[in-house]
Amino acid sequence: RMIGGLIMVHSDDYGLVLPPRVAPTQVIIIPIGNSDEVNNLVNEYKNKLTLSGISVKVDLTDKSPGFKFAEAEVNGIPVRIEIGERDLKENKITFARRDTREKMVVSLDDVATKVGEVLETMQNEMFERAKAHREENTRVATDYETFKDIITNKQGFVKAMWCGDVECENKIKEDVSAFYF
Repeated sequence: RMIGGLIMVHSDDYGLVLPPRVAPTQVIIIPIGNSDEVNNLVNEYKNKLTLSGISVKVDLTDKSPGFKFAEAEVNGIPVRIEIGERDLKENKITFARRDTREKMVVSLDDVATKVGEVLETMQNEMFERAKAHREENTRVATDYETFKDIITNKQGFVKAMWCGDVECENKIKEDVSAFYF
C-alpha cells in the first residue's frame, strides 16, 4: 500500500516520480557522443557524486539520447545529467529535474554541489506538495450517509470512524467499493 500511495501521489502523465530519498538511483548521467573527453568527464562526475553519497548510474546503452531521456523519466530518476561535447566546449552541463521537468544549465565546476542542492530541494518541495494535496483532499464524515456521499461524489480521502467489525467492512465494500488504511 505504501508503494501504491507513493506512486499515486507523485507520478504524472510522463511516468513515475520518485522522491530522492527513496529513489534507488538518484542521478542518471547520459553521455551524448562517445568521445574520450565526454567519457572521462562522465566517469569523473560519477565518482565525485558517488563519493558524496549520491546513487548514480551511467546509461551507456546504444539507444538514442532522446530514448535514454524518456526512459529515465518513465523510471522516475530524480535528476538527469546530460554531458556532450558541445557542453564541454562551453564549460557547462545540463540537468533535468524529474518532478518539475525543469532543465538548468550548470558550470562544470559546480556540478557536485548543485546536484546535492537540487536533490534536497526536490525532496522538500515534493513533500510539501504531497502534504498540501492530502490536506486539500481529506474530508471528514461523522455519519454513514455523509461517508457514502463523499466516497461516491468526491476524490481523495475520508476520515471516518469504523467499529472494526468484518460485517461493517463488508457493508462498506458492498455499498461504495471503498478500502481503508
